[in-house]
Amino acid sequence: MTPDFLPQLAKDRVIAVVRAPEIPDAAALCEALRAGGIRWIEFTRTTPGLVGHLRRAVADGQDGVGAGTVMTGEQAEELIEAGAQYLVTPGCRPGVAEAAAAAGVPVVMGALSPTEVGMALDLGVDAVKIFPARAFGPRHFRDLAGPFPDVPLVASGGVDAENAAGFLAAGARAVCAGSEVVPPAVVAAGDWAEITRRARAFTDALSAVPSPV
Repeated sequence: MTPDFLPQLAKDRVIAVVRAPEIPDAAALCEALRAGGIRWIEFTRTTPGLVGHLRRAVADGQDGVGAGTVMTGEQAEELIEAGAQYLVTPGCRPGVAEAAAAAGVPVVMGALSPTEVGMALDLGVDAVKIFPARAFGPRHFRDLAGPFPDVPLVASGGVDAENAAGFLAAGARAVCAGSEVVPPAVVAAGDWAEITRRARAFTDALSAVPSPV
């Protein structure tokens, strides 16, 4: 496992989730996000050419590069081999957890209810992604903190600059930034300056909540 995965994620507090029809240069995208204050990038399996994008980013020396929407153990093994430094699933996926554990790669597993959070913990994951976060709001995180006070929760789905600080204040360890920061058309156009501007606006919005780390 990446030794500082959870402490660093808790310090940085944002994962940029990339779903785009095309990525001209994955390494340049990572650099643009980092310039805006976001070092964690999740390249999803719905993006064509995911394996190539991972290899390109990692070969360029980028860290914080992960793969999302991972559904099976076979997919997990392929993406880890391509350089994914962590995996994210949309729901409870035992095969992904097993493959990641064998390779020592962190997993952020999707869940929503207390039952699903418990199932994810039983699979030995590193953090639990609560999806879709916007549908239930920050109050859901406060409620989950009752039975799961020490579980690292990540808010995903409908999180934007206006509501992100509310999820962090409610106990989320980090939030996922999607199309507000990495719009598919802007990514496909390779407008890295615009990506940096959007990333900076998002991270500035989090400054209202002091980092616990």
